[in-house]
Amino acid sequence: MRKMKEYIMSGDDEEDRAESFLDDESEGLCSLSPTQRIYAFAACLLSGLVLMFLSLIVFAKPIKFALLFTFGNVLAVGSTAFLMGPEQQLRMMFDSVRVYATAIYIGFVVLALICALWIQSKILTILAIMCEICALIWYCLSYIPFARRIVSDLMIRFCDTEL
Repeated sequence: MRKMKEYIMSGDDEEDRAESFLDDESEGLCSLSPTQRIYAFAACLLSGLVLMFLSLIVFAKPIKFALLFTFGNVLAVGSTAFLMGPEQQLRMMFDSVRVYATAIYIGFVVLALICALWIQSKILTILAIMCEICALIWYCLSYIPFARRIVSDLMIRFCDTEL
């Protein structure tokens, strides 16, 4: 919050303000410049999206699909760590509001990889990927105020079930 106030109240030019906003207290852990962080974020996000797109090409082979989709998924979600720092990313992921969504998402990521690599069951892999997608959607909704409540209300209204 302090950084946001400094960013808004600062009288410097736009570039200096943008760089000061992206600066992180964890300089010892991540000593990338703000520009490098943005490039790393974009590269990681783009790599994740490319892997998820490539997974659709091999959809007929569920094990390859699961590997590409899951690693693409993890890259895309983890890309924001370059913007805010890994410590802040983990703090936000395990915040009391989204700790269950994060745990379920990570659990289904691990389950999908176990089903694809160890068990090598196509049916279990597809089921695990479907659950992973649902968990990712629920996790992403936790960042939007009242979004999970709205989706829950819609599910109750349309399906007579509650999440």
